[in-house]
Amino acid sequence: MTVREVRLYGDPVLTTRAEEITEFGPSLERLAQDMLETMEAAGGVGLAANQIGVTKRIFVFDCSHYQHGLRGAFINPVWKAVGQDMQLGTEGCLSIPGISQPTERFSTVRLRGFDPHGRPISMLASGLMARCIQHETDHLDGILFLQRLSDELRKDSMKTIRQSEWFNT
Repeated sequence: MTVREVRLYGDPVLTTRAEEITEFGPSLERLAQDMLETMEAAGGVGLAANQIGVTKRIFVFDCSHYQHGLRGAFINPVWKAVGQDMQLGTEGCLSIPGISQPTERFSTVRLRGFDPHGRPISMLASGLMARCIQHETDHLDGILFLQRLSDELRKDSMKTIRQSEWFNT
């Protein structure tokens, strides 16, 4: 498998809505494996395909350090909030290095989609996994977590980004 380059803030692919996946097979399974390896190498808990320049609706996740057994890939994910309870937690993004901010998300979500073999799967998730689902699905919709921040936190984050070494290279 291959560790791929993670695209950084400012790359237009990060604000592009990913397309539905209609073909399942070895190339999709390889993509999922590459994404898992890329996420691991970068030290993340989730990675959406457009973060590596692929505009397909797939994200991978690994919350196994926090909840046993939660690792894999979701194809064409669709989530729905369960209840109205919200959680506030620190969120970061592999595509926006050095930025972590308190971000509000739904506490519990129900996710439906497919695994890389095309089998339907669903999950009821709360805590970190619910946050991961919402964050990565936002990526697939071309939305960065910065857009979920208060005006003040977004301004502070943008100032840090503009001053960062990675953004100015």
